[in-house]
Amino acid sequence: MDNLTKTLREVVVANRILARENVVDAYGHVSIRHPDNTERYVMSRSRSPELVTLGDIMEFSLDGTAIDDDRTPYAERHIHGAIYEARPEINAVVHNHSHAVIPFGVTTTPLRPVAHVGASIGKEVPVWDIRRNFGDTNLLVVNMEQGRDLADGLGGNNVVLMRGHGCAVTGTSVQGAVMRSIYLQVNAQLLQDTLQMSEQIEYLSDGEIEQCAEIFLSDFSVKRAWEYFQRRAGAESL
Repeated sequence: MDNLTKTLREVVVANRILARENVVDAYGHVSIRHPDNTERYVMSRSRSPELVTLGDIMEFSLDGTAIDDDRTPYAERHIHGAIYEARPEINAVVHNHSHAVIPFGVTTTPLRPVAHVGASIGKEVPVWDIRRNFGDTNLLVVNMEQGRDLADGLGGNNVVLMRGHGCAVTGTSVQGAVMRSIYLQVNAQLLQDTLQMSEQIEYLSDGEIEQCAEIFLSDFSVKRAWEYFQRRAGAESL
């Protein structure tokens, strides 16, 4: 299997996994930087993640222009292109509207790791507010100006919350981005549950975050998890 075919398949599998784990529903999307051209990326046409097939994958330049394809793209593809433009080391981006994550974008309560599986979200999860620079909108990121502002809000972090909307999650691989998205949601729900018990929380230390994230995103761990999540999504034969 050549690199491009493998990448297209991974887009499909990633969509199916994220849908199976309830990180995305009818909405949300995942992209991968083109393996042969760093100035492009691939993602599905505008379709619900659980339904994505190989035939749905489109190719885009970083400014969101579809390459020789007139099908309807995701309106928020600019999230992906702007992050790839700003962060050369990033090779996959997930955008989702996880219900567990939303509260941390609309309150002053920070989203921080409380469990070892949540360490890969990083030491800081910033909140980006589209209203700050663009006034009242429908909260969708629909052009490169907004996408670049979001990428600025992400900075050098792994995740950025989008106030009242969702989040953007990055990874140096699609497997890492998908795992980070799943356990971002897990950690957010654990933190919500914990806050109902006490406001005195023992968060992971910076050193613990670094060491837990390192092993969580190691090849051994990622391969094991990817096999598991593929099987749960019924996507191992795609």
